[in-house]
Amino acid sequence: MVSSFCWSCLTRLRPTPGAALPPAVAAPRTASFHTSTVRYALPTKKKNSLDGPPKYREAKSARMKKRKPVERARPPPVGERKALRKRIVLSNPNALEVEGMQDISAENMMDARLRGSVLGLPIPMLTQLRAVEAFKPKQGWSIFRRPGTVVRRETLELGRLIDGISNEGQDKGKAVKKIVTGVRGSGKTVHLLQAMSMAFTKQWVVVSVPEPQDLVIANTPYAPLSDDTPHLYVQNNATAALLSRTVTANEQVLKKLNVSQQHPALKSAAKAGMTLEELAKLGIQDPAIAWTVFQALWAELTATSPAPGLEEGFTPRPPMLVTVDGLAHWMKNSEYRTAEFEPIHAHDLVFTRHFLSLLKPGAARSALPNGGLLLYATSASNSPTIYSFEVALKQITARQAGVDPSAPEFPRADPYSGADKRVLDAFDYAKPTEAKEGMLELQTLGGLTRDEARGFMEYFARSGLLREQINDEWVGEKWSLAGGGVIGELEKLGRRLRVTD
Repeated sequence: MVSSFCWSCLTRLRPTPGAALPPAVAAPRTASFHTSTVRYALPTKKKNSLDGPPKYREAKSARMKKRKPVERARPPPVGERKALRKRIVLSNPNALEVEGMQDISAENMMDARLRGSVLGLPIPMLTQLRAVEAFKPKQGWSIFRRPGTVVRRETLELGRLIDGISNEGQDKGKAVKKIVTGVRGSGKTVHLLQAMSMAFTKQWVVVSVPEPQDLVIANTPYAPLSDDTPHLYVQNNATAALLSRTVTANEQVLKKLNVSQQHPALKSAAKAGMTLEELAKLGIQDPAIAWTVFQALWAELTATSPAPGLEEGFTPRPPMLVTVDGLAHWMKNSEYRTAEFEPIHAHDLVFTRHFLSLLKPGAARSALPNGGLLLYATSASNSPTIYSFEVALKQITARQAGVDPSAPEFPRADPYSGADKRVLDAFDYAKPTEAKEGMLELQTLGGLTRDEARGFMEYFARSGLLREQINDEWVGEKWSLAGGGVIGELEKLGRRLRVTD
């Protein structure tokens, strides 16, 4: 059946408005294969462009705010940090004054009744002790009102020894040689300080080497001694410093002694009638002749009689105290080098060679013919581990106990250890021929006894550092915590302030 809605009717219908139809996709006005931009299209704006045209000589990049300059402190002058690190403070005005505290003197330094008490160092002597650098920065001098040391058994023995060498008696003019060892904090350095303070009270001449390490770490200039001995080396600046310390500490004694020997090496510099103080100052003013001046000064201090023609004004020489703190640093190769860049052994430095030669017995006479004491100490906190030196100390202990060196029980170095023969030979010697010269001894410092520890801790309480009831039970506890009375550990326990309610 044919529809009544014919084709002609469809053509008469109205066209639909464009809004009702879906939008047509805009066709490009150019061919699809063309690479140019669309015709009449506006260029796109840059997102990060600056607003407006750039001004004259103005950068187009983004501006960054300048940081304000930071004010930095000026660095300290050269040497100030080292001086601060090595500063010695000997007084604390906040500590209490200990009433009835005695000063060490020639009368009480061997009084057994003072064992366990603390004796103060005389104020005029502090300048002398500072000159020989007897104090160390890490010691607890700055926590008390004034410096003082505890009297222990070894202190009384040292006082009797120095008094016997000084006075008329059996030990007058005796030369004693000791190496002091012990655990860390046992008081080896303070033991040397006590010896120095006793020697100053007896008007001895004190010669001190406070830091042997400084002589072997290439910290001071050096040069061959002479053309005849190119294998030996001299350290003039270190020798001049030694002369300066000796003159400052022993000024009153050296002023009273005159030159009594011939010194051709100094030519016309050493004149007859010159005091030993003036002689020593020649090496301080001119370090180039410091070693020659030191040899002349040592010859004067060890002289027993004047040379022909210089008898006028001769005064007998006093005993001497020689101390070295840190002996192990001299038992190995130094940091110095030869012209062929070979390491120089510490024993080839004439400074070290001189002080080590004193440990051996003198060939024709004693090393200290006028008497005295050689007190060398090891260090447990700053010491290199040297196998040869450890064997040498064991051999000294065996000789001291009477063991024959040829006996099988005598300690010897392991043949496969590569031990330094020069170190072993430095302590290997025969029995001294002089009656007044003693053999080298080894003294080991241990801890304080309980009675000595109690007196030491009572000193802390009287200084205001301890607020504890000090009785036998409390002292026994601290004595045990301190490793059997090690004085360095007792000091750490005593300086801890405790407040009780």
